[in-house]
Amino acid sequence: MTRVAVVQLAYDDAESPPDRLERVTSLVTSLEGHDLIILPELWYAGGFSYRQWPDYAQPLDGPVAQQFSALAASLGCVLHGGSIVERGPMGPEGKDLWNTSLVFGPTGSLLAYYRKIHRFGFAVGEPSLMEAGSSVVTLPVLGAVAGLSTCYDLRFPELYRAQLDAGATVFLVPAAWPLARVSHWSALLRARAIEDQCLVIACNTAGTHANSAMGGHSAVISASGEVLAEAGLEEEVLSVEISLDEVAKIRSDFPVLQDRRL
Repeated sequence: MTRVAVVQLAYDDAESPPDRLERVTSLVTSLEGHDLIILPELWYAGGFSYRQWPDYAQPLDGPVAQQFSALAASLGCVLHGGSIVERGPMGPEGKDLWNTSLVFGPTGSLLAYYRKIHRFGFAVGEPSLMEAGSSVVTLPVLGAVAGLSTCYDLRFPELYRAQLDAGATVFLVPAAWPLARVSHWSALLRARAIEDQCLVIACNTAGTHANSAMGGHSAVISASGEVLAEAGLEEEVLSVEISLDEVAKIRSDFPVLQDRRL
């Protein structure tokens, strides 16, 4: 069995990003004994705090990455640090900010990073400030193959088909999904699990910041669509034992993927 911690972090505008990093470090340190820990999207700079994104942008080896590398090594686990506002290379639209997920291994090495492909905001927010990633990212994690995506990506099933075709058996999804559309979040998580017969481990944000109430309801969902664990609206850590071998059994017992024609 694999022990997973889904850290549904809550925060507000009164907490500075450096203070939040200190608090999150303490919280993650308390999760010793888990094989995989995952945090939400843009928790450091604030998921909807667009105006402060440039101020708290950092490179792939910046303060958050350094802290989480050390945490992963100390705990001996795989640590998905959610995402940061990355100040990286200049993209095709002339911007150097990216919404980038970071995954660290048990030795503290950066196993993979994923630049969010689908930017939310309809020409404001992410599309106006950030570049769009273009690479489908999968990586070996604890004997499985994990596909990386972020929040709004959930609305685009072709990304998950591409991860499936790259060998994914698990989808890791950090998010800052608002309360106003949390029913969509829950429905889409189950849909991605069912249609691709993949385990879904999804970590959303709680609390209210930048006048945006977050939806919580982080969840772990089996490859058959069963909700194995689900959080509420407040800050919460889901500690769940999962069997990564279950995916192969579910695909064997109900081999729907063999009937794909497109």
